[in-house]
Amino acid sequence: MTLKEQIKNQLTTVVNNLGIKDVTVLVDYPADATHGDYSTNVALIAAKKAGKNPMELAEKIVEELTKKNTESKMFNEIHVAKPGFINFWLSSEALVKSLSISTEPKSEADNKKIMVEFAHPNTHKAFHIGHLRNITTGESLIRLLEAVGAKVIRANYQGDVGMHIAKAMFGLTMLIGEDKIDLKGLEFENSSNVPERILNIVKALGKRDIQKRISLLGEAYAYGSKLFEENGKETAAIKEINKSIYNHEWGIYKPYEEVYTITRQWSLDYFNEIYKRVYSHFDRLYFESETFQPGKENVLKGLEKGIFEKSDGAIIFPGSIYGLHDRVFISSEGNPTYEGKDMGLAPLQHKEYHPDLIIHVLGPEQYGYTRVIFKALDLLFPEDAGKQLHLVYGWVKLKHGKMSSRTGNVILGEWLLDEAKKKILESYDIKDEVAEQVAIGAVKYSFLKVGLNQEIAFDLEESISLQGNSGPYLQYTYARTQSVLAKSQIAELKSQKFAESVVLKVEERNILRLLSRFPEIVEEAAVRYSPNILCTYLFELAQAFNLFYQKFPILKAEENEKKFRLMLTDRTGETLKKGLDLLGIQAPEKM
Repeated sequence: MTLKEQIKNQLTTVVNNLGIKDVTVLVDYPADATHGDYSTNVALIAAKKAGKNPMELAEKIVEELTKKNTESKMFNEIHVAKPGFINFWLSSEALVKSLSISTEPKSEADNKKIMVEFAHPNTHKAFHIGHLRNITTGESLIRLLEAVGAKVIRANYQGDVGMHIAKAMFGLTMLIGEDKIDLKGLEFENSSNVPERILNIVKALGKRDIQKRISLLGEAYAYGSKLFEENGKETAAIKEINKSIYNHEWGIYKPYEEVYTITRQWSLDYFNEIYKRVYSHFDRLYFESETFQPGKENVLKGLEKGIFEKSDGAIIFPGSIYGLHDRVFISSEGNPTYEGKDMGLAPLQHKEYHPDLIIHVLGPEQYGYTRVIFKALDLLFPEDAGKQLHLVYGWVKLKHGKMSSRTGNVILGEWLLDEAKKKILESYDIKDEVAEQVAIGAVKYSFLKVGLNQEIAFDLEESISLQGNSGPYLQYTYARTQSVLAKSQIAELKSQKFAESVVLKVEERNILRLLSRFPEIVEEAAVRYSPNILCTYLFELAQAFNLFYQKFPILKAEENEKKFRLMLTDRTGETLKKGLDLLGIQAPEKM
């Protein structure tokens, strides 16, 4: 049981004994540390409920708590502050004891089954910086939810059908047909049959480096888009290819079917490399190709029930009836839109996993869209109503430099990681493997340390700094704790026992206060879907430890003091490592 829970339980007992029932007891941290370690407004709430004077009731509560404290020695001081707040200062004994208490944070998410749907890259397109923030957010959220007892399903919904794919495929075949691709060193059967020749070349290209294949897909998409916009015969061909992908009826475009399958796998292989690099994985990959048909069928059923209605040959959801906006779910051509496909996705997810909640990690531009989708789903499937949540994250841009990468118009996720690693290797004398860990930590922490709905102006120099509020600063602090412990050559620090009369320095007390709060912080970050809460905490802990490290000897201290400070160092390192792991960041042992 955490210290906050212990205080809350004591307050609940005292208030109940005073004859005031059903009072919600809240315990929090004062904004100013000089006002105590914890604070509560329970006297204000209880006084209002019982018709009493809040200051008098607060004094009575403190009187009862003081009696209990004679035995527990949990508090040094308990004070009342106007207009009825109660502030608590923990005793050194309580803080020291908290180090040996194993507490696993629990919350209202305990034992709930939650699906987190995140990443969402579309095949045949690049994994850009927005996807990188998305996957960073989703990964940390999952780890936090699991830490408080939730059972999490990792899902990824990807667009593998649509006009962008038809453009990429047509552009690729045109680049090959017009000999605009370097085929040097490529072994393939050079058939006189043009479609067959193109297919053979595409198969042979599959042996090239994944980055070269993805770069080629980018060129193909750009070329296909250019041809599409010229509104000639190529435009009509691309539209037909798009229909073929949806309907699985290829006709004269039969050679494209295998090209589609091959290039789709290129994208999936490319994404998988990025997932591994940022320490993510998925339990289920969902694709639009498997949701558009059931989605269409569900919309048609909803049309019969009066949930949807016809409009100019299309089928729409009349969102305006519910204070939302109208949206097309099946186009006049009879194809399900993104909205229509979502009517196939949700029931599939519920059928396969039966989640209590599905969290969709999506950008702010999707907010209006998801409100309509969720309402339509609630009406179509009332048994699962209220089980969808849109977790919004803000846009990302570069604070300095061009807003582009090698694609010319989008910042690639791996480009940003590579740039961070390059800068780290230039700035610090560390091994390549460690530089990779630090680069991932630098980028991820920069995304996570701010509120999710805030936009980010990414600053590369700031992200890799060892001095400020950065991932590398936390990683370096952890490495410092491990260096001290390695030099100490003292085993089994975790089992060391200390006298309750330890005289704490202010800096030591500050570290203890922070360490005791770790389970509470994890719970709050998970319940509020806010990894930035944990980031702020870890930064404060690292600052507190580094100040202590600079002011006081550890290895050269008197023996008992040395053991205590080593235990403090060990717990700080352990907490930093656990916290970084919950953010999806690795902690190198040496830097």
